[in-house]
Amino acid sequence: MQIKVSRESLAEIKNWFSDYVDAFKKGDPEIQENIELKEDHTRRVCKEILKIGESLGLTEEELNMAEIIALLHDVGRFEQYARYRTFKDSKSENHAELGVKIIEEKEVLKHLNDDIQDLIIKSIRYHNHPTLPGEERESLLFYSRLLRDADKLDIWKVVTDYYSRQDMKRNTALELELPDSPGYSEEVVRDLKNKKSVHMKNVRNLNDFKLLQAGWVFDINFEPSLEMVKQRRYLEKIREALPETTEIDEIFEFINNNT
Repeated sequence: MQIKVSRESLAEIKNWFSDYVDAFKKGDPEIQENIELKEDHTRRVCKEILKIGESLGLTEEELNMAEIIALLHDVGRFEQYARYRTFKDSKSENHAELGVKIIEEKEVLKHLNDDIQDLIIKSIRYHNHPTLPGEERESLLFYSRLLRDADKLDIWKVVTDYYSRQDMKRNTALELELPDSPGYSEEVVRDLKNKKSVHMKNVRNLNDFKLLQAGWVFDINFEPSLEMVKQRRYLEKIREALPETTEIDEIFEFINNNT
């Protein structure tokens, strides 16, 4: 599939995104804080996807496509938080599907051809799935993998910065409202030892959530992405935020030996 996405198309969608997000920045300071948190995340994911894409030798038009996907991947988060006061999909609605609905209702992609629109929509729809569907065309799976890597790289930045803060003022939205209770789930440990991404249904507390985030490394798709994980010491920083136990040491040793 030949990718043709101009700088003008990218600029138009960037302008739409800025105007759309600005409409949510009002009222309650807590709402504004979390809207800005997701806006900042989105803009960093755009930078991450361009770094990965450039390392892989993508053309300018292919990079434009990647940046549009990154820019729109979490557009459902703003409406989600404004309406439900949570980023937890199970307590509100699937933010990827909500994003697709908004993109289609607002006709954000109307100036792009049908194949490009389909690729962008499906990449956004799949970005929070546990795994990608195997039956899709390779060009779609490629951009979906790019987005999933870029998204993880920035979420790792956000959560490791948060865990290392000295004041530790809790942001329950960022923690998905999970309790900061002792221990961790056997199911989470089992998934990690099987080199699987942890299923959210097994996450019962904040320790489980941190282990889930460590397990994302098994779902990294491109070598430049993995190099960034190692250079930025994301796994080590998550380990430092977890209890000092022999079993957790063994889990992280296993992860490091298998990535």
